[in-house]
Amino acid sequence: DFLFEKTEIIHGKKPFETLPGSYEEKNQVDTLKVTLKDVQYDLILELNYYVFEEHDVISRAAKLINTSEMPISMERLMSMQMDFESTDWTLSTFHGAWAREMKRQDLPVSNCKIVNESYCGCSSNRSNPFMMLSKKETSEDYGDCYGFNLIYSGNHYEAVEVGAYGKMRVVTGINPRSFQFHLEPGESFETPEAVMSYSSHGFNGMSQNMHRFIRECIVRGMWKKKARPVLLNSWEACYFNINEHKLLKLAKAGKAAGVELFVMDDGWFGNRDNDTKGLGDWYPNLKKLPQGLAGIAKKINALGLDFGIWVEPEMVNVDSDLYREHPEWVMDIPGKPHSESRNQRILDFANPEVVEYMTEQMSNVFSSANIAYVKWDMNRIFSDYYSKYLPPMRQKEVAHRYMMGLYQMLNTLNERFPKILFEGCASGGNRFDLGMLCYFSQIWASDDSDAIYRVGGQTGYSYGYPMSTVTAHVSDCPNHQTLRNTPMYTRFNVAAFGVLGYECNIAEMSREDVKSIQEQITLYKKWRDVLQFGQFYRGRCGDNIYEWTCVSEDGKRA
Repeated sequence: DFLFEKTEIIHGKKPFETLPGSYEEKNQVDTLKVTLKDVQYDLILELNYYVFEEHDVISRAAKLINTSEMPISMERLMSMQMDFESTDWTLSTFHGAWAREMKRQDLPVSNCKIVNESYCGCSSNRSNPFMMLSKKETSEDYGDCYGFNLIYSGNHYEAVEVGAYGKMRVVTGINPRSFQFHLEPGESFETPEAVMSYSSHGFNGMSQNMHRFIRECIVRGMWKKKARPVLLNSWEACYFNINEHKLLKLAKAGKAAGVELFVMDDGWFGNRDNDTKGLGDWYPNLKKLPQGLAGIAKKINALGLDFGIWVEPEMVNVDSDLYREHPEWVMDIPGKPHSESRNQRILDFANPEVVEYMTEQMSNVFSSANIAYVKWDMNRIFSDYYSKYLPPMRQKEVAHRYMMGLYQMLNTLNERFPKILFEGCASGGNRFDLGMLCYFSQIWASDDSDAIYRVGGQTGYSYGYPMSTVTAHVSDCPNHQTLRNTPMYTRFNVAAFGVLGYECNIAEMSREDVKSIQEQITLYKKWRDVLQFGQFYRGRCGDNIYEWTCVSEDGKRA
């Protein structure tokens, strides 16, 4: 029975101890701290409200402190609760699956409970943690719109419920399904930070609040406001079949077309000739790269290009040196068959030893060559929730402890390598969320690069996320995911509104197509600052007509 004890207004915002959170460089944020106490069980609950007046955003987090002399087990603690007097609202959520992320779904709120959740160990492509509430008459530019999001990359839970007295309640936080956290006397638990915004200027008004907040208060580091380079990725041109000669040939063609960054994707390390082996062995394959990462990076740099690599540090193949040395480091249930996905298992980041080991492995890789960019992938969801590091009574802590371990690793690597442009990826958009954006300046929005899908998918992302965080590539046709053929200019028109890249074999394209790419990149560089960091507006979107507009910060270019 938590009762009011005191309130404080504090200038500034204190960082979280275990999770990422928002921040304000100019320190123009105020914190309202409300302290509640349960005298029966001697527990303290702190409710923290962070007011970002410049961005029309209020965020919210809770902290539970066990001040008793007994251990407790916490089974549910939301980050945010908001009550509405009326119920005539429409809830918009964003759903999908691999290669078909962020499809908007509108549901009128009625006398029921609507739940938007993830239970696959990541924020998921199935149900993004971002959602909106709007009136029936709300349009892109007019009407009431509330936006909600969660700075968290794991199992999340959002619910809208109309109660017996005709009021509507909204909550968001960690998914309570199979969740429990043990707190000894004196220990505390932090919830993820929930983000809330409101606009009377429709969906565009709310979106622009969120975009501004994310650009200024979530994304950080050297790349926060720096123009992102046009890249060429080797994946769809080579897949696993890479070698130095083939990569240099592709990079030379990319440089001639105007590309600025060449990215060597999967297949460069260990015994990695396909997706059944090698994952976890983070040393260069000298048959493919005779002079290692430093050698290929030097040759790419000599062409006038920056050099980037692909990694998947959270995963391991059974056919790997790492697994053979440390089978106890993976998440699987002892004595039970494991449910494999993409022939790989998840490393136990609830175990601090695993986090420390992989942090050093990645540090060794990133410092071994002149690496300017890292694509950080994660290609499966969680199934066998079990940590051999934790005792039986703490197994329901696994999913959240994994996220805390991952965040710790990402924070360390960002501090050690501040100049690297980190891009997040999880089978595309399986972990596109504010938690990841605290460490990755941009995220690969979908493995589906087909322009016809992407125009809808990128519209979905635009409701909650700025275009500077959405990476989009022009790829070959027939498209490798959908087999659809679309004109080169259509592929570029769609990809140009995100962070532009190319995922195709430019070295074997026709002269006409190469010339088109040269013209596209020239045009993009002219408008890059507006497209990446301008104010984004949606016009008509749907029925095969999509209208997007980007306007420069000073309002002089569009």
